[in-house]
Amino acid sequence: MGYQARAVASRNVTTVLVATDSERVWDLVDGALASDDTSVYRVRAGRDVAVACRRVKPDVVVLDLQIGNSGGVATSLWLRQEQEMDRLDEFPILLLVDREADVFTAQISRADGWLVKPIDSLRLKRSIRAALSGDAVREGEVARQA
Repeated sequence: MGYQARAVASRNVTTVLVATDSERVWDLVDGALASDDTSVYRVRAGRDVAVACRRVKPDVVVLDLQIGNSGGVATSLWLRQEQEMDRLDEFPILLLVDREADVFTAQISRADGWLVKPIDSLRLKRSIRAALSGDAVREGEVARQA
């Protein structure tokens, strides 16, 4: 399993694990979160997420809807199962969905929140802060009706 990292040395560092095989999504997320108090790690396949979580101990996990061999929904469900079996620490999960129609699928993912692409740095930062404080960010028409 290989992963990319932009890590910083600081005491109060927020660790974010991003699972995406899209260079565009990675560039946007890494650029949005680049700061002295955030370490960002990346995996390119859903099968690598749990291993990376054990290694880097993320404060929050961001899953792209499409991740190589395994989608974000399946990966989110798998992470929740691993947490329930006490094989992973608890952390919030954010899902990046491709379009508003995917919100229905996001609702079954057990993710704490989701953003509808295209995402921007302000919405992403706000969503991560909300997830870390226990609030859910759920975008899209289906989410507004719930």
